[in-house]
Amino acid sequence: MALFGLMPTWGNREPVNIDGRLHPDFVAVADMLRDQVHSYPGGAAVCVYHRGECVVDLWGGSMDRAGTPWRQDTMAPSFSTTKGIASTLLHIMADRGLLGYDDRVAHYWPEFAQAGKSAITIRQVLAHQSGLYHIRQMIDHADRMLDWDFMIRAIERTRPVHPPGERSGYHGLTYGFLVGEILQRITGKHFSDLVQEEIVRPLGLDGMYVGTPDDAIRRTAELIWQTPGLLVRNAAIAPQLGNAVERAAAGLHGFLLLFGLDVDLGSLLDALAPRGISAFDFGAPRTLRAAIPAANGVFTARALARMYSALAGGGEIDGVRLLSAETLRRATQVQGRARRRVVLPFDMRWRLGYHGVFTTQGIPRHAFGHFGFGGSGGWADPSRQLAVGLIVNGGMGTPFGDLRIARISGAALLSARRRATRRRPVAVRPEPFLSAESRAAVAPGTGARRSSRLGRSSLSRARIGYGRARASASSVCCITPVISS
Repeated sequence: MALFGLMPTWGNREPVNIDGRLHPDFVAVADMLRDQVHSYPGGAAVCVYHRGECVVDLWGGSMDRAGTPWRQDTMAPSFSTTKGIASTLLHIMADRGLLGYDDRVAHYWPEFAQAGKSAITIRQVLAHQSGLYHIRQMIDHADRMLDWDFMIRAIERTRPVHPPGERSGYHGLTYGFLVGEILQRITGKHFSDLVQEEIVRPLGLDGMYVGTPDDAIRRTAELIWQTPGLLVRNAAIAPQLGNAVERAAAGLHGFLLLFGLDVDLGSLLDALAPRGISAFDFGAPRTLRAAIPAANGVFTARALARMYSALAGGGEIDGVRLLSAETLRRATQVQGRARRRVVLPFDMRWRLGYHGVFTTQGIPRHAFGHFGFGGSGGWADPSRQLAVGLIVNGGMGTPFGDLRIARISGAALLSARRRATRRRPVAVRPEPFLSAESRAAVAPGTGARRSSRLGRSSLSRARIGYGRARASASSVCCITPVISS
């Protein structure tokens, strides 16, 4: 039996094409994306930066149920992956001296001090230790998340469910309103505008919104949910859960029980399933237009990877600096563990707003980022100067994605490790087309040696068919060389 959200459940589908650009050292990422697009509904896109250069920029599958091909500029709703953008914005402001991590939230947001919250610090909010995850008890319907002012008033009136700092509890939906309101109080600007002014425009990103305008909604992929195949340990729970989020929460509960990790289902639902979530459409235009900074960001994989590449490069990319190296160091230090965990029973290796990165190649010690419900994610590893962004529009998963992001991340990590062990190659002039060896390299099943057979100085554009590779003058061109070091 497949674990819902952890394994594909749609069976065999028609062959798919993967389009985009690929450095031959990272063919394993193309293989993994091709397999995933073949196995899951909808489509996906992945982008990888290594040493400040884009080495993978691929997309494939369909952006809606009608089968419209995924395009280069297609974006997708990416759920909790949005938290990484909100966190980065706050660190930008900290870098400018506009706030301190150990400052009290109420210093900037006086009304927050109500109901026993006067001592909560910004650090506790970023580390998910403020005790304000229980959105199910704060609001009467999920639609309230579309009303920023209502959510802020609700948070102000709410008493923490535990003393701040005593426990760590994932703030699945409230995190964005907490961080977002702090930012709005400090800057006097709307959160959606801050995303554009502080991250998108400086980095020249092609698709990153939290509060999406109508002209951008038109290129946003439709969410395609799978038919549930959920493994719920407690069968009595299932009939009571009338929506996808609640079923996913129960599925995660059952999955964790298999590994002896018991979790309080009540706190899990409190954090992730406000009442009325069954009728709440995260992909509806009215939802996308709103700003829910913990859950409704719309991105391209390219935008995610480029932002995280700046963080992987010490806070800077192509001469544009988002953060100082010192602020980045403080923001990405693993925080002290609370005495007890609720919502999720395992150690997420929380930094200030980012969590540790879990891949099929292990947990890279210095990597940080944020994954999202549905399989998306973005992360950086400064020790390898590696950054990855993945967006999808089909399937579901746990609150932290599913094995798709872990596998893509593992393929990127393995490729970067292998690349680092090779001698520095001589720079060669990039060829205008894929050679026969290049076509063999992107064809599946040709073995692990294929990437080493190519000239590693070219980043090629290719259309990769399932089970075959195709190259022509119209579909392949070489761009700026990427030189290993």
